[in-house]
Amino acid sequence: MSDQTRPALEPRDRDWHPKMFVPNYNSTQLRAPFRKPLHMPVSLSEATGPVFGHDALGALDNDMIRNAAVDGDAVGERIVVSGRVLDEYARPQPDVLIEVWQANAGGRYRHVRDGYLAPLDPNFSGYGRCMTDTEGR
Repeated sequence: MSDQTRPALEPRDRDWHPKMFVPNYNSTQLRAPFRKPLHMPVSLSEATGPVFGHDALGALDNDMIRNAAVDGDAVGERIVVSGRVLDEYARPQPDVLIEVWQANAGGRYRHVRDGYLAPLDPNFSGYGRCMTDTEGR
């Protein structure tokens, strides 16, 4: 897309979300960014890097309730997560690989570096993958 056909960028409305830094809320003092976000152009490796297709995913990769079930149901509340992947011009991005991680009902991730004392749930993987459709969903 040439610069002449590219839509003009509009600044993101950062007031739509709560402020990231609140002086009287101590946890934001360490977590809030203190520099303005940077626009990073797409690099050659990002534009030409590996492409994963829908056939690279298993039938249950997008279902963390069933993708690791061994002998029953996972413990904990069920939620459905949805959203869209859009580029900086608000255009939907098809065929984007999304990976999601979630702690189990006890607060533990199935990861070698998670040493939390809660047990792992044998019926919950804690991770899933999916590809966006033509509308970026």
